Amino acid sequence: SEAKPPKEESPKGISPVKAKKTPSPADAERRKLRPGSGGEKPPEEPPFTYQLKAVPLKFVKEMKDIVLKEAESVGSSAIFEVLISPSTAITSWMKDGSNIRESPKHKFIADGKDRKLHIIDVQLSDAGEYTCVLRLGNK
Repeated sequence: SEAKPPKEESPKGISPVKAKKTPSPADAERRKLRPGSGGEKPPEEPPFTYQLKAVPLKFVKEMKDIVLKEAESVGSSAIFEVLISPSTAITSWMKDGSNIRESPKHKFIADGKDRKLHIIDVQLSDAGEYTCVLRLGNK
């Protein structure tokens, strides 16, 4: 009769094996992500889910003209600011119809729905028409 308890423990011995099996699908998922891009793919996916919702693409606050008088303005800085919706939209800046690249002279600031173009050390050559272009998917 004393030989029975060890036999009853053998099912218990099986249950930890079952417990170990449950996380394995997740482990497999993790292994799948690793070789590709270190599991950092999710951030690329949201824009596609956003496009499914019909979010109106708009300027909540439009850009205002900045007029600087020559004597005061040389060497100072100018900031064009817009508020956009949705905050996932991509903004690009143009001067006289050509794209502006970010540089020590032109800084692009994006903070939520707030988008700014910061022109550092303004010179006469910076005079022109500045445009902010909003893109969301193919809009």
